[in-house]
Amino acid sequence: MREQTFTLSDSASESLPAERAAFIRRTYTHLAVALLLFTGLEFYMVNSPFAEELAISMTDGMSWLLVLALFMGVSYIANKLALSGSSVQMQYLGLGLFIIAEAIVFLPLLFIASNYVGGSDLIPTAGLMTLLLVTGITATVFITKKDFSFMSGILSVGAFVALGFIVCSIIFGFSLGLIFSAVMILFAGGSVLYTTSNILHEFRTDQHVAASLSLFASVALLFFYIVQFLMHNAGGGND
Repeated sequence: MREQTFTLSDSASESLPAERAAFIRRTYTHLAVALLLFTGLEFYMVNSPFAEELAISMTDGMSWLLVLALFMGVSYIANKLALSGSSVQMQYLGLGLFIIAEAIVFLPLLFIASNYVGGSDLIPTAGLMTLLLVTGITATVFITKKDFSFMSGILSVGAFVALGFIVCSIIFGFSLGLIFSAVMILFAGGSVLYTTSNILHEFRTDQHVAASLSLFASVALLFFYIVQFLMHNAGGGND
């Protein structure tokens, strides 16, 4: 398939209202499907016979550093595939690859949350809190139509700082605690805000798969740290 070329007029912000609405609808439909697939895959993994053994092996000693490194590598490849303009199949491969990678990374946290900390209500509560926060952030962006692209540098620095703390906590064996989880919820909320803004102002109207992947990543990050926050609050945080 021949790779298409696009101009600025192809961005959602510069497109016709009908085209922009169709792009947004496709993006959020793909996000909903991604969340459903992630939920189903995670439910299967958490309740599988191998869940405990895999969760322990992933977090034992320095293993978590390797898991994070592999996840970042897979995330990079998945994003590149999703941004591919030459093949729709490659775009969906990238999105699917990222969903699977997220489900694997979430396994230790959700296994502990569902079996040892907070009871059966913790994960649904975290999911509801995530949904409400994402809905509020999304409404803010779509109502104000403000461009939050200026947050790119702030989020990049914040990501490196957070990663540094996580790596140090694994190497030196200290707990990041409740405050770190709260700060990361703010960071993840900022990421959702930034990504939602990009859907309106940066992505082209043919990039709904890549846009849904970016938004899914931000929503997943927010959910991850809300779960951690609730676990810490319940007296059993896992770092």
